[in-house]
Amino acid sequence: MPLIHVEMIEGRPEEKVSELIRNITEVVSSTLDAPKEAVRVIVSEVPSTHWGVAGQTMAEKRAAVK
Repeated sequence: MPLIHVEMIEGRPEEKVSELIRNITEVVSSTLDAPKEAVRVIVSEVPSTHWGVAGQTMAEKRAAVK
């Protein structure tokens, strides 16, 4: 059973997360010839204060742009 774990910064609408899960399931099922029922997708959303790029949190980077 394929298990795909996606980590991303929180804040996307639930509809987009659901769409991502559906699309990943389709691609994995097709690529591996696995039944969709066997594909598992976990989406972990990380707060922007806990995601760093170039020494800054994404929250800090976003605040600097405003």
